[in-house]
Amino acid sequence: MSAPARPARVRLPATPDELLTTTRSVRLRLDLNRPVDLAEVRACVETALQAPNGGNTQRWHWVVVADDGLRERVAAVYRRVFEVRYPPTASAGTSGVGVTDRMLEGGRHLASHLHEVPVLVIPCVDLGGRSLPPGNQAGLWGSLLPAAWSYMLAARARGLGTAWTTVHLDAEQEIADILGLPDGVRQGALIPTAHVVGDGFGPAPRRSVDSVLHLDGWGGGAGSGGSGD
Repeated sequence: MSAPARPARVRLPATPDELLTTTRSVRLRLDLNRPVDLAEVRACVETALQAPNGGNTQRWHWVVVADDGLRERVAAVYRRVFEVRYPPTASAGTSGVGVTDRMLEGGRHLASHLHEVPVLVIPCVDLGGRSLPPGNQAGLWGSLLPAAWSYMLAARARGLGTAWTTVHLDAEQEIADILGLPDGVRQGALIPTAHVVGDGFGPAPRRSVDSVLHLDGWGGGAGSGGSGD
């Protein structure tokens, strides 16, 4: 009897710039059949804890959902709210600015198969029993979301795929009840984590830097060169 085929090894990024430009939200290529070592997830979270956070208060918490039954319950809520946002008849042209047909296809695939993704990671912030503050909340979420991105980068460096989604926040309290989150702990994202099918990722299409970079005030073009003496 021949030996079972080994899973294809994903080519890992060779440089920091390659890591930063090829870490994608993976939806269609998540490997739903290969288990994920929770020690790897723990290592990714440990790396994420080095992210900046306001006042070094470290109010973050990380809920890792690996139990089959819990994943099923979280996924059922996710599918329901996804279909409210994006009904089966919705197309890219009716789903919001920036949504493409491929993104919608990937989103629907993820919603349909979320219960099969081996690990779901939910980064949270502990408000200490307080409510979300009124007005601009950049300082609050700026103390959690960079760490969530660091988790995704650490996963990519280990050959794992992740996706960034917040659809479940349309039913945030239901998810909190399923997972037993205390009052005052708010969720920032949901990050499905799995091995990936295929062997490479490239940079995504983005607007040019000249269209978004402003020097010394809005509308000031920075050009492509450095400053002179």
